[in-house]
Amino acid sequence: MRYHTPVSTRKGYALLINTWKRNDLLKKSISHYTLCPGLDSIHIVWSEPDPPSDSLAKFLNHIVQSNSKDGRQIELKFDINKEDSLNNRFKEIKDLKTDAVFSIDDDIIFPCSSVEFAFSVWRSAPDAMVGFVPRMHWIDQSKGNAGHYIYGGWWSVWWTGTYSMVLSKAAFFHKKYLSLYTHEMPGSIREYVTKNRNCEDIAMSFLVANATNAPPVWVKGEIFEIGSTGISSLGGHIDRRSQCVNRFVAEYGRMPLVSTPLKAVDSRNVWFW
Repeated sequence: MRYHTPVSTRKGYALLINTWKRNDLLKKSISHYTLCPGLDSIHIVWSEPDPPSDSLAKFLNHIVQSNSKDGRQIELKFDINKEDSLNNRFKEIKDLKTDAVFSIDDDIIFPCSSVEFAFSVWRSAPDAMVGFVPRMHWIDQSKGNAGHYIYGGWWSVWWTGTYSMVLSKAAFFHKKYLSLYTHEMPGSIREYVTKNRNCEDIAMSFLVANATNAPPVWVKGEIFEIGSTGISSLGGHIDRRSQCVNRFVAEYGRMPLVSTPLKAVDSRNVWFW
């Protein structure tokens, strides 16, 4: 199925940042990304039981105003959610002024030069997911069943040289996918994500691949981790992610993910071709 990409009302991108009780990291991230020239607006996905404090809102607004230079006015908004669900990070944003969304977690930072390069790559393929963190899937040969899959982490990508997903913890995608995730994706997938508190990023990868029948684009970029390790460091992580992949395949009735070996590299930052 193909979707028409409308003309954007603004040329920049919206930062969609997911956070959870880590105000120090949120402050560091927003202080950094407001320096990126293409940033148009910031939407903070807030799912905590208490609303953001006045002191936090005041600090962030001060940072945004201080870094809004050369006639640029960055918008800052808390998207408040009553329910604590990982699906909140992909809720439709009605008043989004840009087509491009840069989805990011609050505990990782990329240089503005890398973000701007990834944005330029996305503009050349606006229906694709364009991101910095690749992952893959492959058929589980040990099961003797061609319909059973295994989720592959970074080392699987490094070993095989291929990937079929880029994680939404650091990826550009078109805002239309927020609407599709909220209204068109099977509700059973959203329920699974809420119940298991995992795999919303895989669900988004499935959604985009199902719509485009094409692979994502991996952009090479330097990652600075400013927080502690997350759920990926816990035991059984690969098994739980594999369960998600197989569950989503069953929901779609097929495997929509497409593998590719291609990687986008900014040639200005390499010594040779």
